[in-house]
Amino acid sequence: MLSDLDIAKQCQLQPIEIIADQVGIDQAFLEQYGKHKAKVSLDVMETVKDQREANLVLVTSINPTPAGEGKSTVTVGLAQAMKQLGHSVSCCLREPSLGPVMGLKGGATGGGYSQVVPMEDINLHFTGDIHAITAANNALSAFIDNHVFQGNELNIDVRRITWKRVVDLNDRALRQVIVGLGGVKQGVPREDGFNITVASEIMAILCLATDYSDLKKRLNRIIIGYNTSGAPVTVEDLNVGGALTLLLKEAFKPNLVQTLEGVPAFIHGGPFANIAHGCNSVVATKMASKLTDYVVTEAGFGADLGAEKFLNIKARQADLDPKAVVIVATIRALKMHGGVAKDQLEKANVEALLTGLENLKKHTETIDAFGLPFVIAINKFTADTDEEINALSEWCEDHDFKVALTDVWANGGAGGQALAELVVQTIEEKEANFRPLYHLEMTLEEKIEAVAKKVYGAKRVDYSTQAKNDIIALKEQGYGNLGICMAKTQYSLSDDPEKLGRPEDFTITIRECRPSIGAGFIVCLTGDVLTMPGLPKEPAALKMDIDDQHQAIGLF
Repeated sequence: MLSDLDIAKQCQLQPIEIIADQVGIDQAFLEQYGKHKAKVSLDVMETVKDQREANLVLVTSINPTPAGEGKSTVTVGLAQAMKQLGHSVSCCLREPSLGPVMGLKGGATGGGYSQVVPMEDINLHFTGDIHAITAANNALSAFIDNHVFQGNELNIDVRRITWKRVVDLNDRALRQVIVGLGGVKQGVPREDGFNITVASEIMAILCLATDYSDLKKRLNRIIIGYNTSGAPVTVEDLNVGGALTLLLKEAFKPNLVQTLEGVPAFIHGGPFANIAHGCNSVVATKMASKLTDYVVTEAGFGADLGAEKFLNIKARQADLDPKAVVIVATIRALKMHGGVAKDQLEKANVEALLTGLENLKKHTETIDAFGLPFVIAINKFTADTDEEINALSEWCEDHDFKVALTDVWANGGAGGQALAELVVQTIEEKEANFRPLYHLEMTLEEKIEAVAKKVYGAKRVDYSTQAKNDIIALKEQGYGNLGICMAKTQYSLSDDPEKLGRPEDFTITIRECRPSIGAGFIVCLTGDVLTMPGLPKEPAALKMDIDDQHQAIGLF
């Protein structure tokens, strides 16, 4: 069986100018990175400002498992199928982080015959966007420490500096560090730490800003810590917002690539959905929406994370109007949610499948609560039996859910035509009535409980002493009217990764609430979720190398 990389290498990529021409982007707006990648100037938006907005389709899934759900694969396959049916279509994805690529999860470019290419470039350094965000984040850290060293005019309390450094790798050894050691000339010693780059507030800001002016305003609003009187200190106070904007000037432009079947793909921004808001950039989505009739995009992990944040945060802030949602489900994952061990998934087990369907049912209820029509995509794996497929299809029909079996991994767009037809039919026949699940005027506690109870199905919410104090301080500082971004395990509807399926009568515990004022939300950490992951015992990097022709090998 060919690997994803082998399949990608067999593809005859079209020059990026041809892909751009498909959607009416003049070469004057392209900044090429080789033959098959380009950044697109935001100036193109002025030429299409009078164009009608596209039909926006969001792809989400059930809670992921180590068995894999293939959400990105279905996103790409659906876009390819729509092209085969004659529709004007593009897809919008996030950029992969080197942390998961080199670690356990793998890349984020789809799989099989439904990939975005050149996959090895996209999964590694791509156009350098994440490196630029790393540089901007760490430049801010350097500015903070230099300000303290040079006299500390702002009276920054070094014990309450909240801004952390970042690196785009899984490196648990950097979670807590001491900086400034070595004597008077080396700086002021203090506790610090590292997050993974995709958890940086600057990543969230780049993905939510609408233009360069908005980007700079958001950067200036970042709270880096507090002064000795307890008042917030911001980037604007340090007077470095302009420098950070300059470092992000090129990274802010969307990246254009293609799928294996030549569908234009905008890949830009990469926040994780379990510790950030999990959506590609607003500028990429809006650009694609002006250039094609349909835009297929995805949001990270299950509907309890990525879709909730896409709809409550991104769509609200950017005034997006999604028309339909695709919920991806796999028989393998549903059997795991029904109690089957990972090493037993190859065996047919309809009973476990039907038990695991409670997880899918909860996600359909969540999307329905947002007022959006949805379609269920059964992402086919080779071990799936006819009996299991029929059982899942009949369950969907019994609940009056539209469902399509997709085989886009093996057959590309041809394997997703039934899904594409169903999505188009749904958009044409069912009117979307999108509405966020909470109003910004609600208290922070009310917003947290709205997500915990309506989306996760929690019975109650508990707050640690720190979280209670954080919320009091945020309200006093005038930030109580912001949205919330829940940081939670992706594996369970609860904050306990071991509770699969559809747990009941559980409590969500909020342990900390962090201001992310530039992004426009409050990050609420639950359970034991980490903002700097660690590597597994056998990271994916162990299989990676280059061959005698200097080509990548072992990359999925």
